[in-house]
Amino acid sequence: MNPAGEHTTQSAGERRTDAETLTRTMKAVVVHGAGDLRIDERPVPEPGSGEVLLALEWGGICGSDLAYWRKGASGTAALTHPLVLGHEVAGRIAALGDGVTGLAEGQPVTVHPAQLVGDGVLPDRIAGRTNLYPRVRYFGSAAFDPHTDGGFSEYRTVPAAQIRPLPDGVGTEQGALAEPLAVALHAVGRVPELRGRTVLVNGCGPIGSLVVAAARLRGAGTVVAADLAASSLRVARAMGADETRDLSRGEGLPEDVDVVFEASGAPAALGPVLRSTARGGTLVQVGNLPGTAVPAVLGDLVTREITWVGSFRFAEEIDDALRALGDGLDVGPLITHRFPLERAEEALSVAADPAAGSSKVMLRLGAGA
Repeated sequence: MNPAGEHTTQSAGERRTDAETLTRTMKAVVVHGAGDLRIDERPVPEPGSGEVLLALEWGGICGSDLAYWRKGASGTAALTHPLVLGHEVAGRIAALGDGVTGLAEGQPVTVHPAQLVGDGVLPDRIAGRTNLYPRVRYFGSAAFDPHTDGGFSEYRTVPAAQIRPLPDGVGTEQGALAEPLAVALHAVGRVPELRGRTVLVNGCGPIGSLVVAAARLRGAGTVVAADLAASSLRVARAMGADETRDLSRGEGLPEDVDVVFEASGAPAALGPVLRSTARGGTLVQVGNLPGTAVPAVLGDLVTREITWVGSFRFAEEIDDALRALGDGLDVGPLITHRFPLERAEEALSVAADPAAGSSKVMLRLGAGA
């Protein structure tokens, strides 16, 4: 992109020259096992038919990245060999494979990290809800063997169908956050109507704070944010919360809330959150709950006739996220730390440390960032 912000294209001869001079190895953030993170040198891949080569610029660290680093597993997906982390990424197109149209070299883009495995057919009752398809390859996931490498690397090939161009005026750093914003937009979309309603978001990590912003976009009336960390509440306030509750200071949850988004994933929070939900209200479970038996107080689910619904990843809401960013939604307040790729382990440590006061920790993946 030239200084005026316009896309530029290269001739075939220029592309050949670039390919000849391109360094043939790249750096990648690779987890080899629990507690074993390395910056590996890998060959720069070549785009095949229907693919593009991305020069990655920014990546956001997510809870699943932390889980693979600390435990060698995320949920039921366990490492059986090294894995490149990262599914929140953006960069610029470095090369186009055969048959790719509608995209240009140098174009800033992000990635829809999900690729359906199989025919993609869903039952009529969940038609279009591709996030519920039973077999999905996801960037930076060990759910399949071989694993699906993520995008915490200087380059990566990506099927053109998973590429999403960034709107004018949206840089690659904010573009890397289109994926978690899509998660938040999917969560608020699980409630048919939010306009004018009172909303509580419990748990104001990056996803919870983005749910605050998404609820605002959907026209929520009053948005209350609750968390144990004052630093998280400051981010939630910057993302649009009208009111905050610091649970570490004994400030209780509000009562009789129309719609509650539980984004902490802590089983101990379920009792207080259900009690906070109005009779006949709706609770959306956004935070991942453990896959093993845990104690939780659930009595109010029945006696208050609460509708409790789950929210998992997203379908095509990444397109909505990009429109919101293009329309001026600023996710900058979410970003608290930036590290170069070479300091990835330090970045993960900061993201995992509650005392660090971090929200979204970003990795600078390429020289163009």
